[in-house]
Amino acid sequence: MMSRLAPRWPAWLFWWRAACAQGVSAQQRTWAGASRIPGPGGPWGATGTSPLVRRGSSSASSGAPEVTLTRERYSARRLPFSVVSEDDLAALERIVPGGVITDPEELEAPNVDWLRTVRGSSKVLLRPRTSQEAAHILRYCHERNLAVSPQGGNTGMVGGSTPVFDEIIVSTALMNQIISFHNVSGVLVCQAGCVLEELSQYVEERGFVMPLDLGAKGSCHIGGNVATNAGGLRFLRYGSLRGTVLGLEVVLADGTILNCLTSLRKDNTGYDLKQLFIGSEGTLGVITAVSILCPPKPSAVNVAFLGCPGFAEVLQTFCTCRGMLGEILSAFEFMDAECMKLVGRHLRLACPVQESPFYVLIETSGSGAGHDAEKLGGFLEQVLGSGLVTDGTLAVDQRRAKMLWALRERITEALSRDGYVYKYDLSLPLDRLYDLVSDLRARLGLHAKHVVGYGHLGDGNLHLNVTAEAFSPSLLGTLEPYVYEWVARQRGSVSAEHGLGFKKKDVLGYSKPPEALQLMRQLKALLDPKGILNPYKTLPTRT
Repeated sequence: MMSRLAPRWPAWLFWWRAACAQGVSAQQRTWAGASRIPGPGGPWGATGTSPLVRRGSSSASSGAPEVTLTRERYSARRLPFSVVSEDDLAALERIVPGGVITDPEELEAPNVDWLRTVRGSSKVLLRPRTSQEAAHILRYCHERNLAVSPQGGNTGMVGGSTPVFDEIIVSTALMNQIISFHNVSGVLVCQAGCVLEELSQYVEERGFVMPLDLGAKGSCHIGGNVATNAGGLRFLRYGSLRGTVLGLEVVLADGTILNCLTSLRKDNTGYDLKQLFIGSEGTLGVITAVSILCPPKPSAVNVAFLGCPGFAEVLQTFCTCRGMLGEILSAFEFMDAECMKLVGRHLRLACPVQESPFYVLIETSGSGAGHDAEKLGGFLEQVLGSGLVTDGTLAVDQRRAKMLWALRERITEALSRDGYVYKYDLSLPLDRLYDLVSDLRARLGLHAKHVVGYGHLGDGNLHLNVTAEAFSPSLLGTLEPYVYEWVARQRGSVSAEHGLGFKKKDVLGYSKPPEALQLMRQLKALLDPKGILNPYKTLPTRT
């Protein structure tokens, strides 16, 4: 069980709040660690229900309305690929015996993204178990000019893992074996279909942690994480997958197996080819195995959830936090009051602190409980005493820490229950990070149900979400290209960590110059001359 810290700073820190200055007594308003957080069966949810649910478990219910076909909603045009024939099915069955799925009911889920915003019409799903089987599949599809849609856990936000038309879905679900783990170096080598949460459990039992953590960890595959260069909740501490991934095995469009599955931390020989495939979203090759560096598991972890009176105070709290906590700071997340209302309304998660315009979640992780306690105590005393923070709670064990994290991790789930969601994953300068949210609320008025902002403040990553009763072309026209033009003026990025997929491919030009787009097209043509790998994704549509 994760080691937790017993509070060692002054007792007044656990009941102080701005309201005390207005006559509210300590007996009326207490702050004792995380003791205000209800246990199982309370407002956190029904007894036995984990706050960390698997992606898709709520939004793809049988009673949900049918999702509009992507080709109809977006007026997409099918490229001249071949259509799967009975002879093709027979040949594929010989390649992956028992791994060819054609049952329409079984194909319903992989044809729809978990947000239920895009839907393809694939009639075939393949489940290879080995890189060799995947290579035979792609070699055959390349020869027959059959388009392929690689798919992992299908937890993406931009329609990158679902077919647009009738592409063959190649699932990595059965490629889920751990190949090796080195107990000294912390290097894990595994197949691409391993679920992130299961990998986390495996390495934690051996004294390490995965350098990546996501709200979708119970469903997402490590291969998909790498293919999309997923950021997540540990980016602030451990950095990008471009740094922690040491090697890859990739099957190219013509079936060639590119084995760059090194476990070396230093290898300065020639071009670093793995970087081509990290973040390429399955358009250049299908990742079949990953070598990744896992850091040692921290022995002392603390989670604090704080309320702030404004976004300026959120920024100042981050500056203070970074300066005072230094090397033990592992996460700094923020969410606005609208987010808290939505997780309360749709998920019955109770706010553990006094209602505030903004909330921040801070995690520290280190090797010395006493050292971390001293640093965290000094930081809390500073931000509480200066008025940057008006209320807060501190988790005292792993269960309560997960409850606090659930408030942040389950925002996406709450939004999906609020209606149709227009999602924007943006990188912006910190001082302008929340301005776009305020601008859009004024711009949209009553045309939107909610406009919310949350994200990884430590990384400059804003998750901007707008909900409506249903998809509306007029609302989309009000949002786009306004959002992208706004971001471009700030020299930001239109995709911080979700990738481009199908939904965002045509806005790449807001973040990259024409010369970069041209070079990307040349790389695509070199590695996939027939364009069969994940077509209609990542690169802008040619006009």
